[in-house]
Amino acid sequence: MLITHDTRCALDAVVDLVNTAPEGEATPDTLPDVPALAEFVHRHDISDVGVLSEFDLSAVRKIRGRFAGIFAASDPRIAAGLINELVAAAGTTPRLTDHDGYDWHVHYFAPGASVADHLAADCGMALAFFVVAGEQERLRRCEAPDCRRAFVDLSRNRSRRYCDSRTCGNRLHVAAYRARRKEAAG
Repeated sequence: MLITHDTRCALDAVVDLVNTAPEGEATPDTLPDVPALAEFVHRHDISDVGVLSEFDLSAVRKIRGRFAGIFAASDPRIAAGLINELVAAAGTTPRLTDHDGYDWHVHYFAPGASVADHLAADCGMALAFFVVAGEQERLRRCEAPDCRRAFVDLSRNRSRRYCDSRTCGNRLHVAAYRARRKEAAG
């Protein structure tokens, strides 16, 4: 599956956005205020965004929940329905652009769109490409029982199970090793 630079940027943004949501009481919302939203926008180099407000924060949190639903969707038909709703509500206006040193790519958000509509359109379309390619199962949640962070499995054989093999994966492998050693010792 060919993933262009702008699609990859949108995938990174949507994964990061979904992962800002609290998972139960143990983890805080990491998108708590407008400055955190501004940092998110800056970190993901999201263009054409004006002055951010509490309204923008509320709208982004709403679409964050809708994106989380796409990662939780059990089949492509459900994911497609959620993506269609999200993209349609954003009022997409596809247009070719080359800006900030990037080659030609497509923006799906309308000029002057809010940051929420921008994310809904561009990230929604990035996720739509996975459904169209029959790769919706690549939109996953970490299998570590104490994690559940979202990620996109871009491995060749669709075998990635953890959001980060150096943390979640390694922690589970070490725990399993210790359990085997303890059982063998008696």
